[in-house]
Amino acid sequence: MITLSARAAYPHWAATYERETVVSRLDDLLVAELGVGTRGARLLDAGCGTGRRLASSEAALRVGVDFTAEMLVANRSQEMLAAADVNALPFRDQSFDVIWCRLVLGHLPSVTAALHEMARVAGAGAKILITDLTPSAFEAGHRRTFRDSRGDVVEVEHFVHNADAIIEAAESARLRMEVYRTAVVDSRVSGLYAAAGADEQFERQRGEALVHAFVFQRVG
Repeated sequence: MITLSARAAYPHWAATYERETVVSRLDDLLVAELGVGTRGARLLDAGCGTGRRLASSEAALRVGVDFTAEMLVANRSQEMLAAADVNALPFRDQSFDVIWCRLVLGHLPSVTAALHEMARVAGAGAKILITDLTPSAFEAGHRRTFRDSRGDVVEVEHFVHNADAIIEAAESARLRMEVYRTAVVDSRVSGLYAAAGADEQFERQRGEALVHAFVFQRVG
């Protein structure tokens, strides 16, 4: 196994990125449970990957940014996508009503700049929904990995940010936390383990909190 930074790894992952994983399934389920509506909203997906999540939203304006051009090229829908860094979003102040930043913060050495940028482009009262691997999942050995074109397993470099650090950075950006929730390994993802021939691993990991989510609101 080799470990690469997110910038180095994702160009190699782009071609197969849309294949569902345990983490992506739990992320989708958790976001659905949180019920942050997008109907008629101006939606930004900060760190959108291929933009696949935007296609299922009911937003009036659907915009995604990602720093990996190969991810954006893999997009097959009609969303507005741009190559950009979540630490320096190319939008005017108060441009969006809902912002997603899903499974992204773990790629950043610090979360402060990204949270301040999301707060800047969020309109008054906008919702910002953030998800990532839980610190406990990382400590238990969970990693974001994929197989490259040669069949080698690649691990994407990950920076651990605990919930308190994320909340503190958000509050410094005038974001108020409304909800914190986790998604655990359970029967909803058992089929993915089974497909990988990992039933024993599923039994060992059952009940582990793998993904956590925050909903913030921009105040002031």
